[in-house]
Amino acid sequence: MSEKKRHHLVRGMLAGAGAGLAASWAMNVFMAGPGAQLHEALETEEEQRYEREQERQRQERGEPKIDATMKAADALTAAATGGQHLSMEGKQKGGPIVHYGFGALVGALYGGLAEYSSTVRMGLGTGFGTMLFAGADLVAVPALHLSPPLKEFPAKSLASPFTAHLVYGAATEILRRALRAAI
Repeated sequence: MSEKKRHHLVRGMLAGAGAGLAASWAMNVFMAGPGAQLHEALETEEEQRYEREQERQRQERGEPKIDATMKAADALTAAATGGQHLSMEGKQKGGPIVHYGFGALVGALYGGLAEYSSTVRMGLGTGFGTMLFAGADLVAVPALHLSPPLKEFPAKSLASPFTAHLVYGAATEILRRALRAAI
């Protein structure tokens, strides 16, 4: 079989989408376990006290914790419905949909590109994870006002999310290879 026949954009994108979806789950597992431990290990006692105090005050005010994916779900809903916003329950359901949907979408783009470029696959997907972290977390999320500006975060607080994106990238590439071999 010639090299040209081996490349298939749609199959690559399907494999990438499935891999990106599963890698989004792996990223969540990482953030809940080792990622949380990494975050705590890098924080000073003063920073930990500050975070606990902020959380206590938020709870006293009865404000729920809203992350960037929940804000994105609300913004997408408002744009699609002409201004109708999600309830808190809707945001809690919509956040994971945004997270997994985005993971599958960028996985599909990665899978399509990986069909034709070995450069895209460099570092067993960690280059992809790095680029995704830079583009999404460092640029797009703050620019879209889904999180505070980067200047409000100490640099070391980015270690855990960056590592989570490395996990996402590597998991996407490993799973993409397996899925692509099957289809």
